[in-house]
Amino acid sequence: MPTKPNSKVEYLSLITEIIAKQSVILGPDIAILKARSVPGLKVSNDGKVTDIQGNTQETVQKLIDEYVDLSGQIVKSALSSVFSK
Repeated sequence: MPTKPNSKVEYLSLITEIIAKQSVILGPDIAILKARSVPGLKVSNDGKVTDIQGNTQETVQKLIDEYVDLSGQIVKSALSSVFSK
């Protein structure tokens, strides 16, 4: 079972990794833009998290929610063209 990050440095690393993985899927511009929309998260132009303010666990969850919400919208858009035929 994976261990939960317990220090700010570990959270910075974890969130940077999440952004990197989403950059591969969504492209770096969109992945970084979505990460920057999360309150308390500071992200550099290369996708590295430079600071986290507030509750780190909540920040991680908000970031994941942003990506899940975007993915859902992408799936809806892709399927709507299929169902419109």
